[in-house]
Amino acid sequence: MIAGAGASVETVEGECQSAFRGGRSNLSPAVASAAAQVMIENLRKVVIIVAILNVAYFGVEFAVAAAIRSVSLFADSIDFLEDASVNLLIAIALTWSASSRARLGMVLAGILLAPGLATLWTAWGKFVAPMPPAPLPLSLTGLGALAINLSCAFMLVRFQAHSGSLTRAAFLSARNDTVANVAIIAAGFVTAYTHSAWPDLFVGLGIAAMNVDAAREVWRAAREEHRAADFGPTSN
Repeated sequence: MIAGAGASVETVEGECQSAFRGGRSNLSPAVASAAAQVMIENLRKVVIIVAILNVAYFGVEFAVAAAIRSVSLFADSIDFLEDASVNLLIAIALTWSASSRARLGMVLAGILLAPGLATLWTAWGKFVAPMPPAPLPLSLTGLGALAINLSCAFMLVRFQAHSGSLTRAAFLSARNDTVANVAIIAAGFVTAYTHSAWPDLFVGLGIAAMNVDAAREVWRAAREEHRAADFGPTSN
């Protein structure tokens, strides 16, 4: 219980989420403000930790991708770098106005497209010279990436409704990456069996497609937030 609030932690958190997104809250302004500030600070700490983890594993995955010439690992390594950028921007923008956060959300939608474009360029090289990557480093690196992304997704899941499109961008990136990492691990096993370059290439293109879809979702959420900030929430 929060002293003097007469509500459970879950109730306070839910009310603060509503207030933070521009809705109505039944809490007193002082209690809502204090609890919202704690929530913002907790979220800032989480996104900074997530950013550090992403930068660190970007270096690992990029090095392995270059060594074994893997399209899927290259795509995922660029995605780690993009995730780090998204989370650092969120840490900076948490105290901005709803309208400013919505505009940044639109920018983040564009950033989410960057790994897809980089992957298409790398995939073209694989089409020209379809050499399969080494399967064991491919699967092991994908397994390490899965561990990092699952950790990040679990840290971000309770904040995914906070800050609207900003934190949604970070959560969608971590969620999509876990799916991509499972596919990378599977591609390593299939490559070991078939000695083909196609599994790695197909997974890399799949990662690009997921980032395009995530960018679309973040852009749509940011547009709705910007409209609500300018004209007020619309009734259904």
